[in-house]
Amino acid sequence: MATSGTEGLPPVPQSVVRSLTRAAIFLVVTVNPDAESRTTVRSFCGDLPALLRAVGFRDIEGDLSCVMGVGSDAWDRLFGGPRPKELHPFREIRAGARHAVSTPGDLLFHIRAARMDLCFELATQIMIRLAGAVSPVDEVLGFRYFDDRDLIGFVDGTENPTEQTALDAAYIGDEDAAFAGGSYVIVQKYLHDLAGWNALSTEAQERIIGRTKLSDIELDDAVKPTSAHNALTTIVENGKEMKILRDNMPFGSAARGEFGTYFIGYCRTPRITEQMLDNMFIGRPPGNYDRILDFSRAITGNLFFVPSATFLDNLGDNPPPAEMEPAGASTPAPPDLAAPGRDGSLGIGSLKGDPSHE
Repeated sequence: MATSGTEGLPPVPQSVVRSLTRAAIFLVVTVNPDAESRTTVRSFCGDLPALLRAVGFRDIEGDLSCVMGVGSDAWDRLFGGPRPKELHPFREIRAGARHAVSTPGDLLFHIRAARMDLCFELATQIMIRLAGAVSPVDEVLGFRYFDDRDLIGFVDGTENPTEQTALDAAYIGDEDAAFAGGSYVIVQKYLHDLAGWNALSTEAQERIIGRTKLSDIELDDAVKPTSAHNALTTIVENGKEMKILRDNMPFGSAARGEFGTYFIGYCRTPRITEQMLDNMFIGRPPGNYDRILDFSRAITGNLFFVPSATFLDNLGDNPPPAEMEPAGASTPAPPDLAAPGRDGSLGIGSLKGDPSHE
């Protein structure tokens, strides 16, 4: 399958690297286990840009965008081989009372805009277009909270990479040339025990996060615990700090007493984010875990591959590959994305920036 629309030109990536927006919708669905559903989804891949233009043109200053990601099992059923080198189901982590769960999910739609009505309209049109072919798993409406804080009161995303550093962190290059311009994304939905968190002193909270709460200044290493969130999520390889791109959003329901953070981390390799999660949930060294997890629990967990926009456009209206339906085989069973893996961890608190912070 071609990865660029014009011979010799690099593939065009999806809009992973963008300015922060005030609103977002995170929509996760599974693809229904029949050939017609798979054909519908493949056809939709090439139609998504036109759908995005139609909705976004109603407010050209609304900065509407949508990133589509595909899960490991869904990739095989929709596209067959070849497949991205590092695509696999989300790796579940268990460490004492801490659990990074793995939950079902074939497709992710990360919809962002300056206004929630634009996000909502696009999500509605996507579900209309895919009606009968997919089943909804989760939908979260995220919002910016005051001066880019999460609901536990800390600024979220201070050290997010920008400009060329963000491009280098997010997009695959020559290491997997067939899928250049793509990205991996891990998502987790966290719920916070705000009553327990707010019972802590500000100083205790700051030691857990590794930053001051009011001014958002990183604590000096002399006073910052090694279990601080921004210490455990610093990944250094060969003397270089490895980065991921985060666009976390608060969400919640005051009536239900639900307060959460939707973590979303893009990277050219899932290995960096997975190492962060290992450090948080298991600890570095083991047992020296992220204390934010005493007050926050993950209730979803998925890994998706974000193919380039060129890859999606080149699918056209062709049916799923024949090898996905071998002779005499029955319709494939729904994907089992909840299979346990190893141990992992996320970055919440200020979960959005340089993997070394939040």
